[in-house]
Amino acid sequence: MDSINIPSDLKKVNQIFEKNGFKTYLVGGAVRDSLRNKSMHDWDLATNARPEQVMKIFHKVIPTGIAHGTVTIHIFGHEIETTTFRAESGYSDGRHPDKISYADSIEEDLSRRDFTINAIAAELGTGKLVDPFGGREDIKRRIIRTVGSPFDRFSEDGLRPVRAVRFAGQLGFSIDPETLDAMKNEDVLRITSGISVERFRDEFCRMLTCQSPSVCLKLLEETGILDIFIPEFKPCRGCTQHDGRGFHDFDVADHLFYAVDGSPRDNLLVALAAFYHDIGKPEARKTEIKDGCELIHFHKHEVISAEKAEKSMRKLKFPNETIKKVTHLVKEHMFFYTPDWSDAAVRRFIIRVGLENFEDLMQLRLADIHGMHNCPLSDCSPEFNLLAEFRKRVEKTVAEKSAMSMRDLAVSGNDLAKIGIPAGKSMGIILRELFETVTDSPEMNEKEKLLEVALRIWNQKIKP
Repeated sequence: MDSINIPSDLKKVNQIFEKNGFKTYLVGGAVRDSLRNKSMHDWDLATNARPEQVMKIFHKVIPTGIAHGTVTIHIFGHEIETTTFRAESGYSDGRHPDKISYADSIEEDLSRRDFTINAIAAELGTGKLVDPFGGREDIKRRIIRTVGSPFDRFSEDGLRPVRAVRFAGQLGFSIDPETLDAMKNEDVLRITSGISVERFRDEFCRMLTCQSPSVCLKLLEETGILDIFIPEFKPCRGCTQHDGRGFHDFDVADHLFYAVDGSPRDNLLVALAAFYHDIGKPEARKTEIKDGCELIHFHKHEVISAEKAEKSMRKLKFPNETIKKVTHLVKEHMFFYTPDWSDAAVRRFIIRVGLENFEDLMQLRLADIHGMHNCPLSDCSPEFNLLAEFRKRVEKTVAEKSAMSMRDLAVSGNDLAKIGIPAGKSMGIILRELFETVTDSPEMNEKEKLLEVALRIWNQKIKP
């Protein structure tokens, strides 16, 4: 393929550039996706026009990165990032170039890019491809390879090895052996360790929700990058779980990787919970000999896992709300529903985990099961039927509008005050007992009944 189809709006943009004497190319992911027969998303342009010239010839241009030659054109309902051909030199901080200068040609501009699959340009008017580093062939071979020396490219920017890992899972490509070897180099890892945790975190989140998360996670582990940013994971490798009862085929590390594969691709919270849900197992691991067989136990591993997840996610500077939700899912993932649960037990479960977390917790359970044998739960299995029954019971409980929090009680503190119960600790105790009463017997959630119970508690247990 010597050319790609250029969208009509981009051709109109090109006419404006050409009218003013400038040459412009489509670059980056849009070209790569087009060559993979995928739809384009964001449009990035490279041009010989200087930023101030771009701002002069277009009506609305935002100087989003003008120090690096980048502006964003707002036109035809699109935001198009546009960068002047540039060359870079010196990367003393392992992330940003010390010197940026404008280049004379698109070929020179492409030479500074990370991987060959991202170093292909298409003339904006004709769609004709410029591919000086064999990117098209690497796309055909499904290979991720650096532009030029992998050691040089990774020494320039410590984020590039992380991006290589993400592309492998996102695109379903393998990493060129020479490129992969360079990613494991001690000097390269030192540079990678210097990138901001936020940069790693953002790439990590994209890995967890890409097409093949376990591919990324195994590469992170193999290269040593995972040990840099999530050292809590390392003890999971080699922590065996198989003891003859058939619960697990893999050690904890691979179980976690495959559990992420089994999580929804569009739910980062569940994917994060799947990655962390058993990370405390090595610390909790105990064995016993029963009837001549060794049994492996991980009692209370969910509590340890939640603690380790919180520690790790705080280091990676996840938002507090994300940390709270993920650690809650991890801590609650070991629920065991059985058909003999009473309706009150179902209500207590919903109250404990939170109705807003129930669906995520069910998805985490399915991901956990997927990770046990690296295959999804069969929809005709006993476990599937059990979870389906549990879901119906929860739906029934919600439909009955049972009291799921103190706010759902038919009485309030003001109501108790009116019958002579003073505000303070005593009132709080009574309200909690009323809530327990309603949890066990939803029909009791009527104002007159609860006031009668409240007075009885006050007079018989609390009143001085």
